[in-house]
Amino acid sequence: MTTPAGGGAPFKAGCIQMTAGTDLQDNIDQASVLIRKAAEQGADFVLTPENTSFMIPGHRNILANALPEEGHPALNAFASLARELDIWLLLGSLTIDPRSAEEAAAGPPERVANRSILLSPGGEIAARYDKIHMFDVDIPDGQTYRESRTFRPGREAVTAELPWGRLGMSVCYDVRFANLYRGLARAGADFISVPAAFTRFTGQAHWHVLLRARAIETGCFVLAPAQCGTHAENRETYGHALIVAPWGEVLADAGPEPGVVVAEIDPAEVSKARGMVPALSYESEFSGPAA
Repeated sequence: MTTPAGGGAPFKAGCIQMTAGTDLQDNIDQASVLIRKAAEQGADFVLTPENTSFMIPGHRNILANALPEEGHPALNAFASLARELDIWLLLGSLTIDPRSAEEAAAGPPERVANRSILLSPGGEIAARYDKIHMFDVDIPDGQTYRESRTFRPGREAVTAELPWGRLGMSVCYDVRFANLYRGLARAGADFISVPAAFTRFTGQAHWHVLLRARAIETGCFVLAPAQCGTHAENRETYGHALIVAPWGEVLADAGPEPGVVVAEIDPAEVSKARGMVPALSYESEFSGPAA
């Protein structure tokens, strides 16, 4: 059953676009500068992209550099920044070693979590979401990706309360699985986060279309911070961090370079869009076709 859309006051959301490298501290510094810029432009809620902590090539390298959530330098730094700036802050994703200290003492993990973390203005963790859908693809540009070899998929969809309504959380490749977003909206989400490191090849073809479709289908605002540019071993990401309204309008597009986009979000637009096309309140039963 669909939960009624939130009716919170308007606020400003800011999406960060960065080119993460292989050094954790450099990435923390880069993201922090952009988060401050978004806050200076009035953003109450700031979002960073997938892989904010690092973009390191190679299965073994990723596992070796994954850190536990407790004491994570990036988490500590960004929690402190959220408190200083008095903002809600979504860390698009950090590479987290999910094991206990005892398990970690035995050596590197077999797989790690691609975890999105929502921080309150007090710096507390308000919600966690582990990316569900793994990017296991062979792209016609010659690149092959097998995220499931390195990352364990999450098993739980997550929503979290913000002062202005409810947030549904997702990460990058999740955007191709529409049922997840319909489920988030039916659970009461007014806004959906889609932090991403979309490849340049797939982004040029699908990024704008998919994000606008998810907004239209759910009647939600879609907030999609992004990686951009050229990373280690010439991996290219598309950029174009987007803020999309519930009717499908693109409110802000960051283009191809690092930077910040900020847009005003009016939660009343959620109920307005759903009132015009009440698809979330309608389910028609059907059978077949056979597999």
